Order: sequence, then C-alpha cells, then structure tokens
Amino acid sequence: FQKHEFFVDMTCEGCSNAVTRVLHRLGGESFDIDLPNKKVCIDSEHDVDTLLETLKKTGKNASYLGEKSVQ
Repeated sequence: FQKHEFFVDMTCEGCSNAVTRVLHRLGGESFDIDLPNKKVCIDSEHDVDTLLETLKKTGKNASYLGEKSVQ
C-alpha cells in the first residue's frame, strides 16, 4: 500500500468523524487522523484522485500533501 498524506480542513470531532465515515465506505483503508494539524494519513491501494474525491465528500476543503515515506 502507498501511504498518502492529505490536508483536510477539519475543525472538530464531527469533521474527523465525517472523514472516518467516508473512508470506511471506500473500504480497506487504514488511516490516521491528525485533527490539530488538519492532516489525514491514508494507507491505500486506491489512487490519489479517488482518495481526494472521497475526502471531498465530507464537504471540507481537501488537498493532497504528498506521499509519506514509511519508516
């Protein structure tokens, strides 16, 4: 899986719950939500466009930050 990092304009628990919901619907995703820094890190076999479209379904501003190197 590729590890991708996204910026999502989340301001509260409700926002991060919305992100969790849409990613669970996509299926098979392993992800971390960093609410204070408004970042979502996703381990996925889906391409970046699919993940970005999915994150935008939350109604939040989302953008791709880049691939995260796995240590």
